[in-house]
Amino acid sequence: MPSLVHVIVVGAGSRGENYSMFASVHPDRMKVVAVADPRKYARTKLQKKHNISEENVFDDWRGVAERDKFADAVFVCTPDRLHKEPAVAFARKGYHLLLEKPMATTAEDCREIVEACTQSGVMLCVGHLESKLNHIRSHCHLLLQVGFYHFAHAFVRGNWRNEAESSFSLLAKSCHDIDLIHHWAGARRCVKVSSFGSLSHFNKQNKPAGAADRCLECPVEKKCPYSASKIYLDQVKKGNTGWPMSVICTDSSVDIESVTEALRTGAYGRCVYECDNDVCTNQVVNMEFEGGLTAAFTMVAFTEEICKRRTTIYGSKGELSYDGHDVHVFDFLSQQRTKHTPQCLAPKNFGMHGHGVADYHLTDAFISAVASDDASLIRSGPEETLHSHLLVFEAERSRLENKVLHCADIQAK
Repeated sequence: MPSLVHVIVVGAGSRGENYSMFASVHPDRMKVVAVADPRKYARTKLQKKHNISEENVFDDWRGVAERDKFADAVFVCTPDRLHKEPAVAFARKGYHLLLEKPMATTAEDCREIVEACTQSGVMLCVGHLESKLNHIRSHCHLLLQVGFYHFAHAFVRGNWRNEAESSFSLLAKSCHDIDLIHHWAGARRCVKVSSFGSLSHFNKQNKPAGAADRCLECPVEKKCPYSASKIYLDQVKKGNTGWPMSVICTDSSVDIESVTEALRTGAYGRCVYECDNDVCTNQVVNMEFEGGLTAAFTMVAFTEEICKRRTTIYGSKGELSYDGHDVHVFDFLSQQRTKHTPQCLAPKNFGMHGHGVADYHLTDAFISAVASDDASLIRSGPEETLHSHLLVFEAERSRLENKVLHCADIQAK
Protein backbone atom coordinates (compact mmCIF):
# COMPACT_ATOMS: atom_id res chain seq x y z
CA MET A 1 0.00 0.00 0.00
CA PRO A 2 1.22 3.56 -0.73
CA SER A 3 2.61 5.32 2.32
CA LEU A 4 0.97 8.16 4.19
CA VAL A 5 2.22 11.46 2.74
CA HIS A 6 3.25 14.10 5.28
CA VAL A 7 2.71 17.65 4.03
CA ILE A 8 3.76 21.15 5.12
CA VAL A 9 1.46 24.02 4.11
CA VAL A 10 3.23 27.31 3.39
CA GLY A 11 0.58 29.98 3.02
CA ALA A 12 -2.63 29.24 4.91
CA GLY A 13 -4.95 31.42 2.84
CA SER A 14 -7.74 30.18 0.59
CA ARG A 15 -5.53 28.03 -1.60
CA GLY A 16 -3.48 26.49 1.19
CA GLU A 17 -6.59 25.77 3.22
CA ASN A 18 -8.29 24.34 0.15
CA TYR A 19 -5.54 21.90 -0.85
CA SER A 20 -5.08 20.80 2.75
CA MET A 21 -8.73 19.68 2.85
CA PHE A 22 -7.52 16.52 1.12
CA ALA A 23 -6.17 15.35 4.47
CA SER A 24 -9.64 15.62 6.00
CA VAL A 25 -11.19 13.63 3.15
CA HIS A 26 -8.41 11.02 3.00
CA PRO A 27 -6.69 10.88 6.41
CA ASP A 28 -5.19 7.52 5.44
CA ARG A 29 -3.34 9.10 2.49
CA MET A 30 -2.25 12.56 3.63
CA LYS A 31 -1.44 14.30 6.89
CA VAL A 32 -0.71 18.01 7.39
CA VAL A 33 2.18 18.16 9.87
CA ALA A 34 3.19 21.85 9.74
CA VAL A 35 1.95 25.26 8.66
CA ALA A 36 3.67 28.59 8.01
CA ASP A 37 1.86 31.91 7.60
CA PRO A 38 2.57 35.41 8.95
CA ARG A 39 -1.12 35.85 9.85
CA LYS A 40 -1.87 34.39 13.28
CA TYR A 41 -5.56 33.76 12.60
CA ALA A 42 -4.90 31.89 9.35
CA ARG A 43 -2.16 29.63 10.68
CA THR A 44 -4.03 28.94 13.93
CA LYS A 45 -7.15 28.01 12.01
CA LEU A 46 -5.21 25.45 9.96
CA GLN A 47 -3.37 24.22 13.05
CA LYS A 48 -6.64 23.45 14.83
CA LYS A 49 -8.20 21.83 11.79
CA HIS A 50 -5.32 19.40 11.33
CA ASN A 51 -4.20 19.06 14.95
CA ILE A 52 -0.70 20.34 14.20
CA SER A 53 1.71 20.38 17.11
CA GLU A 54 2.80 23.79 18.38
CA GLU A 55 6.48 23.30 17.45
CA ASN A 56 5.42 22.91 13.80
CA VAL A 57 3.54 26.20 13.54
CA PHE A 58 5.61 29.02 11.99
CA ASP A 59 5.06 32.68 11.18
CA ASP A 60 7.69 32.52 8.41
CA TRP A 61 8.46 29.72 5.95
CA ARG A 62 12.18 30.26 6.55
CA GLY A 63 11.76 28.73 9.99
CA VAL A 64 10.57 25.53 8.33
CA ALA A 65 13.40 25.54 5.80
CA GLU A 66 16.03 25.91 8.53
CA ARG A 67 14.99 22.61 10.10
CA ASP A 68 16.05 19.18 8.93
CA LYS A 69 13.61 17.67 6.46
CA PHE A 70 10.63 16.33 8.42
CA ALA A 71 7.93 15.79 5.77
CA ASP A 72 7.53 14.49 2.23
CA ALA A 73 6.08 17.50 0.44
CA VAL A 74 5.33 21.19 0.72
CA PHE A 75 2.28 23.04 -0.58
CA VAL A 76 3.58 26.50 -1.58
CA CYS A 77 0.53 28.78 -1.56
CA THR A 78 2.11 32.16 -0.94
CA PRO A 79 1.23 35.27 -3.00
CA ASP A 80 2.39 35.12 -6.64
CA ARG A 81 5.50 37.26 -6.18
CA LEU A 82 6.57 35.18 -3.19
CA HIS A 83 6.60 31.79 -4.93
CA LYS A 84 10.16 31.51 -6.14
CA GLU A 85 12.18 31.81 -2.95
CA PRO A 86 10.34 29.18 -0.86
CA ALA A 87 9.91 26.86 -3.86
CA VAL A 88 13.64 26.85 -4.57
CA ALA A 89 14.56 26.52 -0.89
CA PHE A 90 12.26 23.55 -0.25
CA ALA A 91 13.23 21.83 -3.50
CA ARG A 92 16.87 22.03 -2.45
CA LYS A 93 15.93 20.50 0.91
CA GLY A 94 14.48 17.52 -0.94
CA TYR A 95 10.74 18.24 -0.59
CA HIS A 96 8.34 17.48 -3.41
CA LEU A 97 6.36 20.60 -4.35
CA LEU A 98 2.74 21.38 -5.06
CA LEU A 99 3.12 24.99 -6.18
CA GLU A 100 0.10 27.21 -6.65
CA LYS A 101 -0.11 28.78 -10.10
CA PRO A 102 1.46 30.78 -11.57
CA MET A 103 4.82 29.14 -11.03
CA ALA A 104 6.42 32.59 -10.64
CA THR A 105 6.02 36.08 -12.05
CA THR A 106 9.11 36.18 -14.27
CA ALA A 107 10.54 33.75 -16.80
CA GLU A 108 13.86 33.75 -14.96
CA ASP A 109 12.25 32.75 -11.67
CA CYS A 110 10.28 29.98 -13.40
CA ARG A 111 13.50 28.58 -14.84
CA GLU A 112 15.22 28.73 -11.46
CA ILE A 113 12.41 26.76 -9.79
CA VAL A 114 12.51 24.05 -12.47
CA GLU A 115 16.30 23.86 -12.27
CA ALA A 116 16.19 23.46 -8.48
CA CYS A 117 13.60 20.67 -8.73
CA THR A 118 15.51 18.91 -11.49
CA GLN A 119 18.84 19.07 -9.70
CA SER A 120 17.30 17.84 -6.43
CA GLY A 121 15.28 15.11 -8.10
CA VAL A 122 11.98 16.22 -6.57
CA MET A 123 8.54 16.30 -8.14
CA LEU A 124 6.93 19.60 -9.11
CA CYS A 125 3.21 19.93 -9.60
CA VAL A 126 1.86 23.39 -10.47
CA GLY A 127 -1.80 24.15 -9.80
CA HIS A 128 -3.01 23.76 -13.37
CA LEU A 129 -6.23 22.32 -14.70
CA GLU A 130 -5.48 19.18 -16.71
CA SER A 131 -6.84 17.25 -19.67
CA LYS A 132 -6.06 13.99 -21.45
CA LEU A 133 -7.05 15.39 -24.87
CA ASN A 134 -3.90 15.71 -26.98
CA HIS A 135 -4.77 14.86 -30.58
CA ILE A 136 -6.07 18.17 -31.98
CA ARG A 137 -5.14 18.62 -35.62
CA SER A 138 -7.08 21.69 -36.76
CA HIS A 139 -8.25 24.46 -34.41
CA CYS A 140 -9.44 24.94 -30.87
CA HIS A 141 -11.00 27.84 -29.00
CA LEU A 142 -11.04 28.16 -25.22
CA LEU A 143 -13.11 30.83 -23.46
CA LEU A 144 -12.62 31.65 -19.79
CA GLN A 145 -15.60 33.36 -18.20
CA VAL A 146 -14.09 34.98 -15.12
CA GLY A 147 -17.38 36.34 -13.77
CA PHE A 148 -18.39 39.94 -13.15
CA TYR A 149 -18.26 39.92 -9.35
CA HIS A 150 -15.29 37.52 -9.18
CA PHE A 151 -13.23 39.85 -11.34
CA ALA A 152 -14.22 42.83 -9.18
CA HIS A 153 -13.31 40.86 -6.07
CA ALA A 154 -9.91 39.51 -7.16
CA PHE A 155 -8.67 41.79 -9.93
CA VAL A 156 -10.08 45.21 -9.05
CA ARG A 157 -10.23 45.29 -5.25
CA GLY A 158 -8.21 42.21 -4.38
CA ASN A 159 -4.77 40.64 -4.36
CA TRP A 160 -4.35 40.43 -8.16
CA ARG A 161 -5.51 43.95 -9.03
CA ASN A 162 -2.08 45.50 -9.52
CA GLU A 163 0.73 44.03 -11.60
CA ALA A 164 3.51 45.54 -9.48
CA GLU A 165 2.12 43.78 -6.40
CA SER A 166 1.15 40.48 -8.04
CA SER A 167 1.30 39.77 -11.78
CA PHE A 168 -0.52 40.54 -15.02
CA SER A 169 -3.99 38.99 -15.24
CA LEU A 170 -3.20 36.55 -18.07
CA LEU A 171 -0.51 34.96 -15.90
CA ALA A 172 -2.44 35.14 -12.65
CA LYS A 173 -5.75 33.83 -13.93
CA SER A 174 -5.12 32.06 -17.22
CA CYS A 175 -1.70 30.43 -17.19
CA HIS A 176 -3.42 27.07 -16.74
CA ASP A 177 -5.64 27.78 -19.77
CA ILE A 178 -2.59 28.36 -21.93
CA ASP A 179 -1.10 25.25 -20.30
CA LEU A 180 -4.16 23.27 -21.44
CA ILE A 181 -3.80 24.45 -25.03
CA HIS A 182 -0.07 23.76 -24.93
CA HIS A 183 -0.81 20.27 -23.58
CA TRP A 184 -3.39 19.60 -26.30
CA ALA A 185 -0.85 20.59 -28.95
CA GLY A 186 1.31 17.66 -27.86
CA ALA A 187 4.89 17.81 -29.09
CA ARG A 188 4.19 20.64 -31.53
CA ARG A 189 6.00 23.89 -30.78
CA CYS A 190 4.22 27.24 -30.87
CA VAL A 191 5.71 29.23 -33.77
CA LYS A 192 3.65 32.44 -33.64
CA VAL A 193 1.64 34.26 -31.01
CA SER A 194 -0.35 37.48 -30.87
CA SER A 195 -2.38 39.00 -28.08
CA PHE A 196 -4.65 41.97 -27.51
CA GLY A 197 -6.34 43.29 -24.40
CA SER A 198 -6.69 46.20 -22.02
CA LEU A 199 -8.21 47.47 -18.81
CA SER A 200 -11.76 48.57 -19.48
CA HIS A 201 -14.64 49.89 -17.40
CA PHE A 202 -13.03 49.79 -13.95
CA ASN A 203 -11.57 53.30 -13.96
CA LYS A 204 -12.41 56.77 -12.73
CA GLN A 205 -13.98 57.77 -16.05
CA ASN A 206 -16.80 55.27 -15.52
CA LYS A 207 -17.58 56.17 -11.93
CA PRO A 208 -21.32 56.92 -11.63
CA ALA A 209 -22.32 60.49 -10.84
CA GLY A 210 -22.71 61.01 -7.12
CA ALA A 211 -20.93 57.76 -6.17
CA ALA A 212 -18.85 57.71 -3.00
CA ASP A 213 -15.35 56.25 -2.63
CA ARG A 214 -16.63 53.42 -0.41
CA CYS A 215 -19.72 51.30 -0.97
CA LEU A 216 -21.11 51.50 2.57
CA GLU A 217 -21.26 55.28 2.22
CA CYS A 218 -22.50 55.38 -1.36
CA PRO A 219 -25.94 56.87 -2.21
CA VAL A 220 -26.06 55.07 -5.58
CA GLU A 221 -24.80 51.70 -4.34
CA LYS A 222 -28.13 49.94 -4.90
CA LYS A 223 -27.85 50.58 -8.66
CA CYS A 224 -24.30 49.21 -8.91
CA PRO A 225 -23.78 45.51 -9.76
CA TYR A 226 -20.31 45.69 -8.23
CA SER A 227 -21.48 46.95 -4.85
CA ALA A 228 -19.41 45.44 -2.04
CA SER A 229 -22.58 45.36 0.06
CA LYS A 230 -24.20 43.06 -2.52
CA ILE A 231 -21.14 40.88 -3.12
CA TYR A 232 -20.22 40.34 0.54
CA LEU A 233 -22.62 41.67 3.16
CA ASP A 234 -25.84 40.46 1.56
CA GLN A 235 -24.36 36.96 1.26
CA VAL A 236 -23.43 36.85 4.96
CA LYS A 237 -26.97 37.91 5.86
CA LYS A 238 -28.14 34.83 3.93
CA GLY A 239 -25.84 32.63 5.99
CA ASN A 240 -23.05 32.23 3.42
CA THR A 241 -19.65 32.53 5.08
CA GLY A 242 -17.33 30.82 2.56
CA TRP A 243 -15.54 32.33 -0.40
CA PRO A 244 -15.32 35.25 -1.16
CA MET A 245 -16.40 36.48 2.27
CA SER A 246 -13.71 34.40 3.96
CA VAL A 247 -11.03 36.23 1.98
CA ILE A 248 -11.86 39.68 3.29
CA CYS A 249 -11.84 38.67 6.97
CA THR A 250 -8.19 37.72 7.39
CA ASP A 251 -8.01 38.14 11.17
CA SER A 252 -11.36 36.82 12.36
CA SER A 253 -14.24 34.49 11.60
CA VAL A 254 -16.87 35.59 9.09
CA ASP A 255 -19.96 37.26 10.51
CA ILE A 256 -21.95 40.43 9.84
CA GLU A 257 -19.83 42.51 12.21
CA SER A 258 -16.46 41.43 10.82
CA VAL A 259 -17.55 41.80 7.19
CA THR A 260 -19.05 45.22 7.88
CA GLU A 261 -15.81 46.37 9.49
CA ALA A 262 -13.76 44.99 6.59
CA LEU A 263 -15.90 46.87 4.09
CA ARG A 264 -15.79 50.05 6.16
CA THR A 265 -12.00 50.17 6.43
CA GLY A 266 -10.43 47.58 4.13
CA ALA A 267 -9.59 47.22 0.44
CA TYR A 268 -12.71 45.23 -0.43
CA GLY A 269 -15.06 48.05 0.55
CA ARG A 270 -13.67 50.46 -2.03
CA CYS A 271 -15.57 51.68 -5.05
CA VAL A 272 -14.46 49.62 -8.06
CA TYR A 273 -13.96 52.89 -9.96
CA GLU A 274 -11.54 54.26 -7.34
CA CYS A 275 -9.06 51.40 -6.93
CA ASP A 276 -5.39 51.12 -7.86
CA ASN A 277 -6.06 48.33 -10.37
CA ASP A 278 -4.15 48.20 -13.66
CA VAL A 279 -4.59 44.66 -15.06
CA CYS A 280 -6.52 43.66 -18.19
CA THR A 281 -10.22 42.93 -17.92
CA ASN A 282 -10.37 41.25 -21.35
CA GLN A 283 -7.63 39.57 -23.37
CA VAL A 284 -7.36 37.35 -26.42
CA VAL A 285 -4.37 35.18 -27.36
CA ASN A 286 -3.91 33.64 -30.81
CA MET A 287 -1.37 30.87 -31.32
CA GLU A 288 -0.07 28.90 -34.30
CA PHE A 289 1.70 25.61 -33.67
CA GLU A 290 3.83 23.46 -35.90
CA GLY A 291 1.82 21.52 -38.46
CA GLY A 292 -0.78 24.26 -38.90
CA LEU A 293 -2.71 23.81 -35.64
CA THR A 294 -4.22 27.12 -34.57
CA ALA A 295 -5.66 27.99 -31.18
CA ALA A 296 -7.45 30.97 -29.70
CA PHE A 297 -7.93 31.81 -26.05
CA THR A 298 -10.25 34.49 -24.67
CA MET A 299 -10.43 35.75 -21.11
CA VAL A 300 -13.38 38.00 -20.32
CA ALA A 301 -14.37 39.56 -17.01
CA PHE A 302 -17.98 40.44 -17.70
CA THR A 303 -19.85 37.13 -17.54
CA GLU A 304 -22.61 35.53 -15.52
CA GLU A 305 -20.73 32.25 -15.09
CA ILE A 306 -17.88 32.25 -12.57
CA CYS A 307 -14.60 30.62 -13.64
CA LYS A 308 -16.32 28.42 -16.22
CA ARG A 309 -14.61 27.38 -19.44
CA ARG A 310 -16.23 26.88 -22.82
CA THR A 311 -14.13 24.91 -25.26
CA THR A 312 -14.62 24.00 -28.91
CA ILE A 313 -12.33 21.66 -30.84
CA TYR A 314 -12.67 21.77 -34.62
CA GLY A 315 -11.31 18.64 -36.31
CA SER A 316 -11.39 17.24 -39.83
CA LYS A 317 -13.87 14.51 -38.88
CA GLY A 318 -15.99 16.24 -36.28
CA GLU A 319 -16.51 18.95 -33.73
CA LEU A 320 -16.25 18.65 -29.95
CA SER A 321 -17.53 21.25 -27.52
CA TYR A 322 -17.68 21.60 -23.77
CA ASP A 323 -19.99 24.12 -22.09
CA GLY A 324 -18.75 23.70 -18.54
CA HIS A 325 -21.26 20.94 -17.87
CA ASP A 326 -21.53 18.52 -20.81
CA VAL A 327 -19.36 17.41 -23.72
CA HIS A 328 -21.04 17.41 -27.15
CA VAL A 329 -19.56 15.59 -30.15
CA PHE A 330 -20.81 16.03 -33.71
CA ASP A 331 -19.61 13.42 -36.21
CA PHE A 332 -19.29 14.76 -39.77
CA LEU A 333 -19.72 11.33 -41.37
CA SER A 334 -22.85 10.20 -39.55
CA GLN A 335 -24.02 13.76 -38.87
CA GLN A 336 -25.04 12.56 -35.43
CA ARG A 337 -24.59 14.48 -32.20
CA THR A 338 -23.87 12.74 -28.90
CA LYS A 339 -23.75 14.18 -25.40
CA HIS A 340 -21.47 12.99 -22.62
CA THR A 341 -21.86 14.12 -19.02
CA PRO A 342 -18.62 13.78 -17.04
CA GLN A 343 -18.86 12.15 -13.65
CA CYS A 344 -18.00 14.33 -10.68
CA LEU A 345 -15.89 12.05 -8.50
CA ALA A 346 -14.79 14.73 -6.06
CA PRO A 347 -16.37 14.93 -2.60
CA LYS A 348 -19.10 17.52 -2.26
CA ASN A 349 -18.07 20.93 -0.96
CA PHE A 350 -14.39 20.26 -1.65
CA GLY A 351 -12.60 23.33 -2.90
CA MET A 352 -13.24 26.89 -3.84
CA HIS A 353 -16.21 28.03 -5.88
CA GLY A 354 -15.64 27.46 -9.59
CA HIS A 355 -12.94 24.81 -9.65
CA GLY A 356 -13.41 22.48 -6.70
CA VAL A 357 -13.37 19.32 -8.84
CA ALA A 358 -10.11 20.32 -10.48
CA ASP A 359 -8.60 21.20 -7.11
CA TYR A 360 -9.48 17.79 -5.73
CA HIS A 361 -8.08 15.83 -8.67
CA LEU A 362 -4.94 17.98 -8.76
CA THR A 363 -4.24 17.23 -5.10
CA ASP A 364 -5.17 13.59 -5.58
CA ALA A 365 -2.71 13.21 -8.46
CA PHE A 366 0.10 14.90 -6.53
CA ILE A 367 -0.39 12.88 -3.35
CA SER A 368 -0.62 9.66 -5.40
CA ALA A 369 2.60 10.54 -7.22
CA VAL A 370 4.49 11.22 -3.99
CA ALA A 371 3.10 8.15 -2.22
CA SER A 372 4.03 5.79 -5.04
CA ASP A 373 7.16 7.65 -6.17
CA ASP A 374 5.70 7.90 -9.65
CA ALA A 375 6.10 11.33 -11.25
CA SER A 376 4.14 10.21 -14.34
CA LEU A 377 0.93 10.68 -12.35
CA ILE A 378 1.54 14.44 -12.57
CA ARG A 379 0.49 15.09 -16.16
CA SER A 380 2.06 18.52 -16.52
CA GLY A 381 5.62 18.07 -15.30
CA PRO A 382 8.30 20.73 -14.70
CA GLU A 383 9.51 21.13 -18.29
CA GLU A 384 6.05 21.20 -19.86
CA THR A 385 4.82 23.65 -17.25
CA LEU A 386 7.86 25.85 -17.83
CA HIS A 387 7.23 25.89 -21.59
CA SER A 388 3.58 26.87 -21.19
CA HIS A 389 4.51 29.62 -18.72
CA LEU A 390 7.07 30.98 -21.17
CA LEU A 391 4.33 31.04 -23.81
CA VAL A 392 2.22 33.18 -21.45
CA PHE A 393 5.10 35.63 -21.05
CA GLU A 394 5.46 35.75 -24.87
CA ALA A 395 1.74 36.44 -25.26
CA GLU A 396 1.91 39.32 -22.82
CA ARG A 397 4.96 40.71 -24.62
CA SER A 398 2.98 40.58 -27.86
CA ARG A 399 0.18 42.58 -26.25
CA LEU A 400 2.53 45.20 -24.83
CA GLU A 401 4.56 45.53 -28.03
CA ASN A 402 1.47 45.36 -30.24
CA LYS A 403 2.91 42.87 -32.71
CA VAL A 404 2.88 39.26 -33.77
CA LEU A 405 5.81 37.42 -32.27
CA HIS A 406 7.60 34.72 -34.24
CA CYS A 407 8.59 32.50 -31.36
CA ALA A 408 12.13 31.23 -31.13
CA ASP A 409 12.50 27.89 -29.39
CA ILE A 410 11.04 28.80 -26.01
CA GLN A 411 13.11 26.13 -24.30
CA ALA A 412 16.30 27.80 -25.47
CA LYS A 413 15.41 31.29 -24.30
